[in-house]
Amino acid sequence: MRLPVILFVLAITSVKVSSAQNAYVKLGQQALMEGDFKVAIQRLERACVIDSTNADALWMLGYSYYHSANYKKSITAYNRALSVKPTDATSYYYRARAKSYMAKDNTLSAQERDKYLYGAIVDFTKGVTLEPTDKNKYYQNRGIAYREYGVFKLDQTSRTTYDKIRGINALKASIDDLEKVLTDSPGRTDIASLLDISKEKLATVVGHH
Repeated sequence: MRLPVILFVLAITSVKVSSAQNAYVKLGQQALMEGDFKVAIQRLERACVIDSTNADALWMLGYSYYHSANYKKSITAYNRALSVKPTDATSYYYRARAKSYMAKDNTLSAQERDKYLYGAIVDFTKGVTLEPTDKNKYYQNRGIAYREYGVFKLDQTSRTTYDKIRGINALKASIDDLEKVLTDSPGRTDIASLLDISKEKLATVVGHH
């Protein structure tokens, strides 16, 4: 006799939880749209505690952390978002951007910076396969990531991560990506400037400068 009552109570509780989560998601989205990322984080964290499988809430949480310069937590949020929705290209894009920023932290070990730099390249590559209609965005950012990785691998002061061959190949890959963007959009002087930088760095390394 009591079972139907228990089920009814559980159903009501579920509705209340869902409503609470939806409220936090909406409030978090509103704060995000207003550019108040601190408040957005507070609200979206609550939403994700209630339901850790809401890909939209996790995506917005990662985005809010990213724009708050908390790149480590942004990566964690996007890891969680991708575990729920593994084909979301924009999650790969912002996770890659966050990894690129993490790699600039000189307090990290060389191995950790290597991991973040290479991880950004992998994420941009995944993104371009999932969102080919916006491929130039990924090629541009991957071109920059390749250059940063190439410069890093060519740093002879780091015995644990120095690799001349991988460094040169990364610079070549940077040039290839940026040339793709410039071929598609020949009027982009910003890409032409980025391309010149990568070519300059490669020429310096291979001795044709």
